[in-house]
Amino acid sequence: MAVSSPQVVVVVPTYNERENLTVLADLLADLPLPNLHLLVVDDNSPDGTGEVADKLAAESPDTVGVLHRTAKDGLWRAYLAGMTRALDEGADVVIQMDADLSHPASAIPAM
Repeated sequence: MAVSSPQVVVVVPTYNERENLTVLADLLADLPLPNLHLLVVDDNSPDGTGEVADKLAAESPDTVGVLHRTAKDGLWRAYLAGMTRALDEGADVVIQMDADLSHPASAIPAM
């Protein structure tokens, strides 16, 4: 019986991270983890971050998801909403990262 890889979801709250989001998505996609998913939690960013997230999800629907929130409601609440959705959708492991590229994506496989 083959053992499947755990579903790992990286929850990334965003607010005005249009420039960084694609870079982060590419960094995550390059990791050697077969069942890695990105969940973007956007708080109605006025710079179009939500639209960038939607485009990423349309291009990679099996690995990128988007949770749109209607207002900027705080980082903690964004993480909570994202983690709740990830667990509801069957995540085995949930990782939190900031969209500003301050957390190294390269550390995820070791986690």
